Amino acid sequence: MGLETKPLSTLHEKASYDVADFPVPTGREEEWRFTPLSRLKGLHTGAAASGGVVVRIEAAPEVTVETVGRDDERLGRAYVPADRVSAQAYAAFEKATVITVPREAVASAPTVVTVTGSGDGPAYGHTLVRLEPMAEAVVVIEHQGSAVYADNVEFVVGEGATLKVVSLQEWDDDAVHVSHHHALLAKDATFRSFVVTLGGDLVRLSPSVSYEGPGGDAELTGLYFVDAGQHLEHRLLVDHSKPNCRSNVVYKGALQGEDAHAVWIGDVIIRVEAEGTDTYELNRNLLLTDGARADSVPNLEILTGEVAGAGHASASGRLDDEHIFYLQARGIPFEEARRLVIRGFFAQLLEKIELDELRRRVFAKVEAELEK
Repeated sequence: MGLETKPLSTLHEKASYDVADFPVPTGREEEWRFTPLSRLKGLHTGAAASGGVVVRIEAAPEVTVETVGRDDERLGRAYVPADRVSAQAYAAFEKATVITVPREAVASAPTVVTVTGSGDGPAYGHTLVRLEPMAEAVVVIEHQGSAVYADNVEFVVGEGATLKVVSLQEWDDDAVHVSHHHALLAKDATFRSFVVTLGGDLVRLSPSVSYEGPGGDAELTGLYFVDAGQHLEHRLLVDHSKPNCRSNVVYKGALQGEDAHAVWIGDVIIRVEAEGTDTYELNRNLLLTDGARADSVPNLEILTGEVAGAGHASASGRLDDEHIFYLQARGIPFEEARRLVIRGFFAQLLEKIELDELRRRVFAKVEAELEK
């Protein structure tokens, strides 16, 4: 499997399963210029060795789970690696997890994938989630512990199927995680992704979506809270290549502490054949203290004039003094007023987590961040 070129976007020029097709990044490349390469601990050079995580799965009764070898023909169908770390992860994983929801099955409970770092060294992983036509499921992917970890996750959503995914990054403070999540949507498929990134020293997560037929509907939602010294990076791509598909991206983050750094890159491509596309992307960053930095870059490439809607917005700023003053004028102390404003900033996103227990857990994590 050789090099595949993608000339429409400078950030996604090529894709390949072969690590050799990607030079070792220097940090001058557009796709790497925001990432502190010295903190990747060898994931980008190939110096990292395999090992170091434990994967545990609690599957819904209707769902089948398999552990397969690299030669399983289902692997790699949805996603071809688009950078060196992703290609390294694809070349280095030993076993993959395949989660399948049968045709027309409606999962009665979430399927929970827990990835726990053991601190024993770098690791590589691969996960495939397959929904056959008309199936419905919720998948929760949790990351915890200490690890240096790179992986690829494929979501293949069949015709008329609905997949909802919640990905939690709650790593220990020294963890490094580089991951690609790619969803391939068939005709009239629905995909909902909710990413929560709170832990880790460096986390770089790249969610992407592509379409196999008309009528696909994708929503990508994200919440992140960056503390002093953390680097949390989210790089999104929605590739509209089929007519009458929809996508909506909303990511919000808060930053506090010296050298807290958030990066959000949002790329949307609407190809010539993707008439009737309806897409929008939004990123908001709340800078709570001096010394924090947010880089936000929305990119929209439109190659057809026949779109239903297309737009993007990005903003980074401090707490609104008027909001704080309004609350203080009604007797609310400053610290409590500050917490109320931040809760309001995230409230609309948190409502999208349909699992009550999980929503309360994420809310508690955000509350804990506010106490730091």
